[in-house]
Amino acid sequence: MTQTVTDDVAAEATRDTGPVVLDIVIPVHNEQAALADSVRRVHRYLNESVPLRARITIADNASVDETPRVAAQLAADLPGVRVVRLEEKGRGRALREVWTRSDAAVLVYMDVDLSTDLAALAPLVAPLISGHSDLAIGTRLARSARVQRGPKREIISRCYNMILKSTLSAGFSDAQCGFKAIRADVAAQLLPYVEDTGWFFDTELLILAERSGLRIHEVPVDWVDDPDSRVDIVSTAAADLKGIGRLLRGFAGGAIPVNTIAAQLGKSGGPRRSLLRQAVRFGAVGVVSTVAYTVLFLLMQGWAGPQPANVIALLLTALGNTAANRRFTFGVGGRHRRGRHHVEGLIVFAIALALTSGALALLHAVAESPHHLVELAVLVVANLLATVVRFVLLRGWVFHPRRTTTGGTTR
Repeated sequence: MTQTVTDDVAAEATRDTGPVVLDIVIPVHNEQAALADSVRRVHRYLNESVPLRARITIADNASVDETPRVAAQLAADLPGVRVVRLEEKGRGRALREVWTRSDAAVLVYMDVDLSTDLAALAPLVAPLISGHSDLAIGTRLARSARVQRGPKREIISRCYNMILKSTLSAGFSDAQCGFKAIRADVAAQLLPYVEDTGWFFDTELLILAERSGLRIHEVPVDWVDDPDSRVDIVSTAAADLKGIGRLLRGFAGGAIPVNTIAAQLGKSGGPRRSLLRQAVRFGAVGVVSTVAYTVLFLLMQGWAGPQPANVIALLLTALGNTAANRRFTFGVGGRHRRGRHHVEGLIVFAIALALTSGALALLHAVAESPHHLVELAVLVVANLLATVVRFVLLRGWVFHPRRTTTGGTTR
């Protein structure tokens, strides 16, 4: 019993006087109402459950309410709490500033609303401390995650991550969860190449890390959405899309030196699927599918009638389209999951068909007898949208590398 007490006292002394292992950064802007309770909650959890020396850094992003006063009082009252004041807004700017100057071995970021259960902190940082992984993220999209949030935010989050998978071949599942960590030595190499200073910052960091061959650990989290969140969804989404476009141009033109970063980190950047090449092949398959549909429809129309001929031709060409894209566009070979790919391909086809049919139905609901040129224009736009949606879903869902490399072959 005496030995146990002595060990506990020694561990506590080491935690209080040893080097800082964790620097937990909480960026805030005008959070006077939530700040004190959240910081005290994190501080209490660290003292009771984390046997490592940790620091809480409140990164004040140019707050104009009582946030600076509340933050200063917390730093005065609680050991291991400090405040860094920035005169410009931007979550990414705050994280870059604090992480760059921190002396901790592992750098953590969490939202001030503490939507993520703090019990996930240990699984988040453990693989970074051990050296197993380079970055770690909380994910709300894993099957074992428990998430409470409205359908609007759920749909937006899933669509955003689907776009990342489709355009940038992202292998991680949840880019937006406000619960992430990175090793300090890795951050020192990556941060100079991350341009965004706002909400796209951590997405850009993750994409850059993945392209540089770094290992990203994912932790399923329990998440309760903050109903009082003040994030402007529209402006954030627009900024994110601009960021994705900037990264696509940077990778395509070589402006982002992934190989150089990988070499500095002693890694090798993984191969990436060419978006342009896949888009061209997807378009070629679409042209062949359209010709095949026309031929089948004309052959069957006389004896089956127009409606049955349309359904049969659509079904056959949809199956052929999925098979061709599977092998030719996305390079998936073998029989592994072939049946599932066809089922999911039919679901994607149904979604695209619903877009075109729905657009036409909406037009007729708005105008009783629209001009045929208006109908044609609506169908053209709807078909273009449907084509983009099909490509995004096939690339980011049906044939994404994470779902096709196990047990099958890719090229």
